[in-house]
Amino acid sequence: MPATTETRPAPSYNIAIIGSGLGGLSAAIALRRAGHHVTIYERHDFGGEVGASLSLASNGSRFLQEWAVDIPSAKPVVLRSLIMHDWSSGDVSARYPLGDYRERFGTDYNNFHRIDLHKHLKDVATAEAGQGPPAQLRVWHKAVRLDPGEGKIAFDNGAEAVHDAVVCADGIRSQMREQLGIAPQVTPSTSCCYRCIISTAKLRQLGLQEFADNSAIEFWGGKGIDKIVMSPCSNHDVVSCYCFYPAEKNNLKEDGWNISSTGENLAATFPDLDERLRLLFRAAEDIKMWRLYNHEPYPYWVSGRCCLLGDAAHPMMPDQSQGACMALEDAGALGILFSAKYAHLSIPEKLQLYELERKPRATRVQESSRRARTDITERIGWSSANDRLGKLTIEEVCGYDMHSHIAELVERFTNPSARSAANDAQQP
Repeated sequence: MPATTETRPAPSYNIAIIGSGLGGLSAAIALRRAGHHVTIYERHDFGGEVGASLSLASNGSRFLQEWAVDIPSAKPVVLRSLIMHDWSSGDVSARYPLGDYRERFGTDYNNFHRIDLHKHLKDVATAEAGQGPPAQLRVWHKAVRLDPGEGKIAFDNGAEAVHDAVVCADGIRSQMREQLGIAPQVTPSTSCCYRCIISTAKLRQLGLQEFADNSAIEFWGGKGIDKIVMSPCSNHDVVSCYCFYPAEKNNLKEDGWNISSTGENLAATFPDLDERLRLLFRAAEDIKMWRLYNHEPYPYWVSGRCCLLGDAAHPMMPDQSQGACMALEDAGALGILFSAKYAHLSIPEKLQLYELERKPRATRVQESSRRARTDITERIGWSSANDRLGKLTIEEVCGYDMHSHIAELVERFTNPSARSAANDAQQP
């Protein structure tokens, strides 16, 4: 890499993003804000996002603030606490208050309905208003071939496109990974999960209004496979539940996370659970189920002018509530490295630094999420470094300063003396 960091005009690149999920849209916003021309290619029509709630801790919400996203327009609930319940009685057994969260970490802990956030990010990415040229959304463009060295994409509709850089954000079942030479190693986990939502109006009728009013993520179980995770979203109009159970209970093998079920099936899966939740389950809406899989970390994320992002790069268990945050961190890193501050770096250098910045951290969260699948004391908020040396903590995750870390990496790789000193420090 060049040793100079002299100021030079910031180039405006033509960048492709394959996939218009939360990660792809976030990358489009970050790169748009950095002054680049972005084209998003979506294999279907826009609007395929499904799911229930997702939480954005400060390490994700921080980038929404940096990108001047109007967060209230996505109808979040600002979380104030984590609450742990006894499995059968429902009694509160522990509480982690988040009252000073903004003061500690610089942002709120926001809980969104996935569809609300997805639609809002699309509007921000493509709107005429706002810093940077609006991203262009091309639907019905399924990428089928990718030349990483040339940045050339071929689509199933016969179209082709060449871009200065290509961000592959095509999700957990990414087809572009293979185009980069990566063969995923995936094994079924011992867990399955239901997700469901219920309106606050229904909760009121059931006498369960408190679950909508609580600005909290609430947990039942977690010391083993069985666990319920509940939280309000969409301006407290909706409550969302994720319900984990042993795969052996119904031997679900069908792929996907959009398999329909019934409230009776959901309630019957947890016969000894807090009766309030079983009542809620029987009245719930949009009940879906899916099998969970373990993905081994990939050997690399970058090839030529192309990189992986989000679930295409680091699929993880949902038990740290960090999947969306990691995708936003990926997008944030690209936005920083493609900003005017680092205009002296070439595109391959930017992408190499992107991998160096993101892969170790995302892999650490990926691994801790796997442990947290059956051990709630691994979950940030409930975890403590005093329990086990090296355990992931809320301070490590939420207090992370990416700007400083990237500056250190760039200095190390563009300054020969700094690189030599860093290498010497790593010698035994």
